[in-house]
Amino acid sequence: MQLLSRLNRFNQRHPWSHNDHYGSWVVGQVAASGARQVLDVGCGTGNLVARLRCRATTVIALEPDSATAQIAAQRFADDHTVTIVEADFAGRDPHRRWDAITLVAVLHHMPLVPTLRELRHCLAPGGRLVIVGCYRGGGPVDLLTDFPAMVANPVIGLVKHPARANRPPQHMTAPTADPEETLAEIRAAAAQELPGARIRRRLFWRYTLVYDAPTRGGTDSAN
Repeated sequence: MQLLSRLNRFNQRHPWSHNDHYGSWVVGQVAASGARQVLDVGCGTGNLVARLRCRATTVIALEPDSATAQIAAQRFADDHTVTIVEADFAGRDPHRRWDAITLVAVLHHMPLVPTLRELRHCLAPGGRLVIVGCYRGGGPVDLLTDFPAMVANPVIGLVKHPARANRPPQHMTAPTADPEETLAEIRAAAAQELPGARIRRRLFWRYTLVYDAPTRGGTDSAN
């Protein structure tokens, strides 16, 4: 426990974003789908939006935290391709369908099964859902997977943020919550609501999910 406590203090002094680590992967998945109209749910200060706008025609980004949404809105104030909306997922345009929807470390803030169902209905035919999520660990497989992440985390932190930090960087100050569902429970929910979705366990306490909505008259699939 003393070692873990020391490791935690070191990580706090050299912070880096596990979510941003997967930004290029998310954008690659969106770009590969050919999406032009993208919805980013829980955009934070907009690091992913800054990448998505280069590969899409328009990006609508939702952020429920007022202070964080204001930072994102100021960041993209002069960009007509980006719209920041201070709202959670329920505050989206209920009549609109998107070519791609992205969520990074957001799904565990919402009820799992109903949200997956709503996300599926928000996709245009052939649209793609891309999720980087958090899960509740604790089993033997989780502990085994955590070990390389625990070793790599401080090394990457030292490389990315060599100077000691007195506080987390601005883009890492949005409200957080601990995940409640295990990866097995998330897989089961996805199998029910997103048939054909592909889920992979990832480093740094994350998983990824990709789901492709059927084209008109098509069948469910995921890449």
